[in-house]
Amino acid sequence: MSAKRPLSPHLMIYRPQLTSMMSITHRLTGVALGLGSLFFVWWLVALAHGGTYYDFVRGIAEHALGRLVLLGFFVAVSYHLANGIRHLFWDFGIGLSLQGVYRGGYAVLCVAALATLGGIYMLFLG
Repeated sequence: MSAKRPLSPHLMIYRPQLTSMMSITHRLTGVALGLGSLFFVWWLVALAHGGTYYDFVRGIAEHALGRLVLLGFFVAVSYHLANGIRHLFWDFGIGLSLQGVYRGGYAVLCVAALATLGGIYMLFLG
């Protein structure tokens, strides 16, 4: 092989953009929702089992680390939901211009941040 062949552009030479970061984050929050759903199912099984086992799972959820995991799950839900609604608008052809994509992206970030503040209030202050 010749050493003078041109190389294809690599991901490391591109500057991160709002659109690409939001796409990656949407995929990561989807994975987090799948994993977080396992905890939700575990909680439902403990609820059906009753008594001591439910108190055990509840104790894990009420621990500081458990609340932090629940907050992360809440952040993933709020971001994934808001971004999913933005994708539904795109399916109808709304907000597909470059300006509309960025405006919608910032709106998703604001909604997710506000929902996160609400989650912090509910989990830690409420």
